[in-house]
Amino acid sequence: MPVPDFLAAFDSGGPVRQGSAVMAASGWYSQEALRITAELNGAYHTPEEIQDLFAQLTGKPVDRTFGLFPPFYTDCGKNITLGKHVFINSGCRFQDQGGITIGDGALIGHNAVLATLDYGMDPSERHDLFPAPIHIGENVWLGANVTVLGGVTIGDNAVIAAGAVVTKNIPPNTVAAGVPARVVRTL
Repeated sequence: MPVPDFLAAFDSGGPVRQGSAVMAASGWYSQEALRITAELNGAYHTPEEIQDLFAQLTGKPVDRTFGLFPPFYTDCGKNITLGKHVFINSGCRFQDQGGITIGDGALIGHNAVLATLDYGMDPSERHDLFPAPIHIGENVWLGANVTVLGGVTIGDNAVIAAGAVVTKNIPPNTVAAGVPARVVRTL
């Protein structure tokens, strides 16, 4: 399945059903992501080589201001969109089929998890995927070990404290902390 058709299915807002052609394509793209991330994580690479590998992973050009400290893990890669001057620290895990957009100047701390997929609560839908995008605004700072769940938008200039679990939208120019994360301060 071509990437545009694959992404259209995941970005449609509907479920991706077990046994569908889209689910089969998801398995294929996951294997490609495993191969590329194994190369990325398996040896030293210059910043330019990391940018080139990330471009292979996403299938999109990566700005030369992008920085990443491996290891990095994703189970797809094709639905990640990065702005300029984005930095992702080591140990991050992205589940991106539902779509992850990271704005200019965002900083992603160690071991952050961005999870865009859910399974059905009804046992008859337990193996179906329910994607929901994550949008991270400009100049956002995610602290170490932050988890962001699908369907969440984090507004420009927001700071998410280390260890927070973000289950709902966070307004711009705020600091959020806790499990679940809540706004604790305005910037």
